[in-house]
Amino acid sequence: MNFYIDTAYRSLNKKGEELCGDRVEIIRTDEFVILVLADGLGSGVKANILSTLTSKIIATMLSNGAKIEDCVDTIANTLPICNVRHLAYSTFSILQLFYTGEAYLVEFDNPTCVFLRGGKLMDIPFENRMVSSKNIREARFQTAVGDSFALFSDGVIHAGVGAVLNFGFQWENAAAHLQSVVDKEKTAARLALSLSQVCESLYAGKPGDDTTVAVAKILPERVVNLFTGPPSDKEQDPVLLHDFMAERGKRVVCGGSSAQIISRLLNRPVTTSISYTDPDIPPIGYIDGMDLVTEGVLTLSKTNEILEEFRKNNYEYDHIKELEKDNGASKLAKLLLEDCTRLNLFVGRAINSAHQNPNLPVDLNIRQRIVNHLTDNLRALGKTVTVKYY
Repeated sequence: MNFYIDTAYRSLNKKGEELCGDRVEIIRTDEFVILVLADGLGSGVKANILSTLTSKIIATMLSNGAKIEDCVDTIANTLPICNVRHLAYSTFSILQLFYTGEAYLVEFDNPTCVFLRGGKLMDIPFENRMVSSKNIREARFQTAVGDSFALFSDGVIHAGVGAVLNFGFQWENAAAHLQSVVDKEKTAARLALSLSQVCESLYAGKPGDDTTVAVAKILPERVVNLFTGPPSDKEQDPVLLHDFMAERGKRVVCGGSSAQIISRLLNRPVTTSISYTDPDIPPIGYIDGMDLVTEGVLTLSKTNEILEEFRKNNYEYDHIKELEKDNGASKLAKLLLEDCTRLNLFVGRAINSAHQNPNLPVDLNIRQRIVNHLTDNLRALGKTVTVKYY
């Protein structure tokens, strides 16, 4: 596998509602990624229940090998019936991307998926068929690195209706916007946020309907190698350095002692930035051949805080803006989120007595806990992470 499937979504709640009537479910396996967007009938709690059940049932059943007929039949027999409309109804879109390059797309009553390749809008070879009395659109086709897909609820095409726009933000308008920004917005999160912000503006900040954009982008594999902490045995310094330098990809060094090891063994000086924009985060450094050099524990801890927000799917403008700040934690978080599909961690187990009692067991090591947290965050975000200890 030499590519990565990046996914993200952003939802706007209908004005006055605490819960969103749209729901997105994402499941990753070693063979594929499934993205399901469901839009429950109405809004608020009832719609949220309908869309949550629909997306969860479809994603779980498909990931376990069920056919779409079984999924639709299960939904029809599971969804609670609204006592006002006497219906059990939720629209849905399903995008299943396999690591073989195949795509499987299913739609029921949702706006059509926008498929972009090389900045151009692509036709999708849909076939219509009846499944459990529902008119389903279905397609199978091949994908390529660089392809982008956007699923969205009808809140997108209703944006601005009767106000800014007479007939709302039509599908063609949404597709044209995505087409105009897809090359600039390099990640799924940024692309989803871009369209969502347009809709929010058209609604004047008061959405008349639940509005959700879910995006998948097929990206080339990008490797980052991160070295933090000196080995427990100094004799291992050259071994760690050899392993660290042998891997392809970008190189990051976190920690003063780690930077000194690189400097000493490679005979390259360490210089420190005079730009000091955040008093809580130490300045970055520079070593020839390293893509980023930062302080250790404080910077990694702040990086984890930033990643935690994205792990919660908080793809808000303020969180994206955090990545643009001129400090080590923001630079590292941006690198890991937007320029990394696989992270190789090289972790030394020497205890820094300035941080804690060196007699504490390894699992209470502060750096160890930070690395574990970093690993958990990135894996939850769909990244591949390997860790080597020295």
